[in-house]
Amino acid sequence: MPAVEQTIAGDIAGSPVKEGVLWTNRSATELAEELQEQGFQIGADTVRRILREDLGLSLRQAIKDETDCHFPNRDEQFRHIADLRREFEGRGWPILSIDTKKKEILGNFWHPGRAYTHDRVVVEDHDFVRAEDRLVPFGVFDTRRNEGFMLLARGADTCQLACDAIWRWWKRMGQRHYRYAPHLLLLCDCGGSNGNRQHVFKEELCYLASDMDCNIRVAHYPPGCSKYNPIEHRMFCHVTRSLQAVVLKTIEIAKHFIARTKTAQGLRVIPELARRMYEKGLKASELFLAHNPIRFESFLPQLNYTAPSVARLLLECEGK
Repeated sequence: MPAVEQTIAGDIAGSPVKEGVLWTNRSATELAEELQEQGFQIGADTVRRILREDLGLSLRQAIKDETDCHFPNRDEQFRHIADLRREFEGRGWPILSIDTKKKEILGNFWHPGRAYTHDRVVVEDHDFVRAEDRLVPFGVFDTRRNEGFMLLARGADTCQLACDAIWRWWKRMGQRHYRYAPHLLLLCDCGGSNGNRQHVFKEELCYLASDMDCNIRVAHYPPGCSKYNPIEHRMFCHVTRSLQAVVLKTIEIAKHFIARTKTAQGLRVIPELARRMYEKGLKASELFLAHNPIRFESFLPQLNYTAPSVARLLLECEGK
């Protein structure tokens, strides 16, 4: 055992774990051959037993847990979001978590996962596709009712797509339960189409709030904390499971399998096909930039603000 420990001691210099912690990426066979050169009679199975039972080592891979973004008010923003959620839940007002799921490739291409079958599944060996052949699934998750909605679009992940998804959720599901709610809480990340620095997103939210006749209160999770967004671990993971091993030849196939998403806790997801192609390059209007009706909160205004339901009226008055 000391000889095995000494053999892997040289690998500590390249260890990605804490200083002094044993680590090696060499196989048991390689270690056995080196020990044999030192005069020991030992095989790979014995090396594995010593590593596991005597030295307490086990095969592990890196875990994506640390973030390289250290927002100074990270904990305060999390507590602020928790307070908002308690307030909205107590009043019976809607709480939506939104985000774009990973883009999927449409066509006869490989998709991760395994399925029961009588025959081999053969797909193309290259997956170089055009932008219009990529599926952009934007999700809206109602945290109070454990219900999800996905707008399946082609093209780019844009602010218009994000707001259209919320609007379609409202028409299909939301207004039946929250027709008279004066406020809606929107939880989202800091990046992508719904990023906190997107002026277009704020402008589209203003028009959306007017159409819904509801104040939309937005709370962004701090940078680098997207995995804490409820939609990630309460909806997207189950949608991924529904799509495993599926060859997404058409967008209709994707819709069919996403509609089958459900859990024992009652989650259901309603997918819908977008009615247009979304393109990049849209910018906020000069009228909005000059007379921004967004109400920024005193606490971390870059992450917390409200799009008032009268925003469209305010902009129209300023335009005249």
